[in-house]
Amino acid sequence: MIDFKNIAGEILSNAISEMKFDEIIKNIEVPKNTEMGEYAFPCFRLASIYKKSPNVIAQEIIGKINENENFEKIAVAGPYINFKINKAILSKLIIEEVMEKKDKFGSSKTGEGKNVVVEYSSVNIAKPFHMGHIRSTMIGYSLYKIYNFLGYNTIGINHLGDYGTQFGKLIVAYKLWGNKEAIEKDPIPELLKIYVKFHKEAEEKPELDDEARAWFTKLENKDEEAVELWTWFRSVSLVEFERVYNMLGVHFDYFTGESFYSDMIPNLLEEMKEKNVIKDDEGIGIVELEDYDMPNSVITKSDGSSLYITRDLTAAKYRKETFNFDKNIYVVGSQQNLHFKQWKKIIELLGYDWASDCVHVPFGMVGLEEGSLSTRNGRVVFLEDVLKKAVEKTKEIINEKNPDLENKDKVAEQVGVGSVVFQELSNNRIKDYTFSWEETLSFEGETGPYVQYAHARACSVLRNANVELEHIDYSLLDDKYSFDLIREISKFNSVVEKAAVKYEPSLVTRYITHLAQLFNRFYHENPILIDDIELKKARLALVMSFKYAVKNGLALIALEAPEKM
Repeated sequence: MIDFKNIAGEILSNAISEMKFDEIIKNIEVPKNTEMGEYAFPCFRLASIYKKSPNVIAQEIIGKINENENFEKIAVAGPYINFKINKAILSKLIIEEVMEKKDKFGSSKTGEGKNVVVEYSSVNIAKPFHMGHIRSTMIGYSLYKIYNFLGYNTIGINHLGDYGTQFGKLIVAYKLWGNKEAIEKDPIPELLKIYVKFHKEAEEKPELDDEARAWFTKLENKDEEAVELWTWFRSVSLVEFERVYNMLGVHFDYFTGESFYSDMIPNLLEEMKEKNVIKDDEGIGIVELEDYDMPNSVITKSDGSSLYITRDLTAAKYRKETFNFDKNIYVVGSQQNLHFKQWKKIIELLGYDWASDCVHVPFGMVGLEEGSLSTRNGRVVFLEDVLKKAVEKTKEIINEKNPDLENKDKVAEQVGVGSVVFQELSNNRIKDYTFSWEETLSFEGETGPYVQYAHARACSVLRNANVELEHIDYSLLDDKYSFDLIREISKFNSVVEKAAVKYEPSLVTRYITHLAQLFNRFYHENPILIDDIELKKARLALVMSFKYAVKNGLALIALEAPEKM
């Protein structure tokens, strides 16, 4: 594809001998007002060289520039030289590229030959899959899809919270108050009930915490009863989680939780001792980090049992040895910022230069209108309940507005679940937000259903057209509404690349929302199924291009694109 910015840079470079090409390119801007053009070059920096005002300099430079077929207009606006792209050339380039690539439009080979590990979701076994987990799950899965789309070999890992003292607590709770039949029938709510009871009882009986720690030590030492109970808790939980992942359409390549690395921990501890990274502090294994403006990190407890950070260090080594990653991404809440700073510094102290390839992608927390989410206190909103309620509301709307729609149940799932995911991925990931039933289940404004409906409308137009899209006259797409849409479609790949660099799926979400808005304006202002066959074909080609761009964008945030709504 033609790089119009580079062409503008070459034109300017021929007229400005005092600036190098790379410097000119860095200074080229994109005007906020598109009527001014697609690119603008400010002449302020040349004022000190030419000893003239930027306005005069701009006029002198424009006098040295010849017409160029790629730009329909190169003109001065005060101290700026503005470049307005030739509409027909850009339209032809973009639409033909979309027609050729279709579902691959917007993708690239940027990451070819590179491995990226993405850890996301990482829910805790025997605890509710609640609304707070949607953040890591969907931000992470979207990044997984974005990196895949850019040509990386992407490995998705669900680092299950299936180890640690919490399982000692759960074993104690089960032995005191558990009911096997009740747990088999309704695993997560029943396990949550006894887990909450444990914490309430432990406030009055702190010896329960000692008992829990002892049971976790037994689990690490492969005690038969501890392992049997732990295996059962894990298996019944995974069945429950899988149902929610299926509703979300989320995929993982590996479910290697914390327990997977337990047998590798002794080798890590031995290496840490050999490299003098770990110190003994009255029976507790620590890494001293005060010289790096961080608190010391505990690696092993006095009873020899491991901690979360111990298992994370072991997992990082395993991933490097197994996948030889170019990038190792952890989508984990901002509450763990200190943990990841300590963890990364310890990897550096062990002498591994790949520490710089490990990236913590933090995100803000989800709260409830009545307070923060808390598993210990039993204050949770089950994600599955949210998804089911969204599907039910969508089905009600379909029955009201389009009762004869084919595959109503399937569309209700696509749109209902999509509305929840879209709302999540519309938010900048680092911001905290409060979960609200009313906002989540709203279908007005900049929502997932709005974007999905724009796609369905495009599909409807194309179904009713019955025209072969060949020999297109792209010069007919010269009105404002057509070209605004074409210009936006042309930005798709750059938005995806930026989302990968910034680890920010919301850039894609906001982009396709704007794309849908521009399509709806184009649709309302430009009749498409008209008698003028040449204009009809040109506009249909643009509808087809929008259809693929928005469908591909929805896929990157894990939403489906129904063809009928």
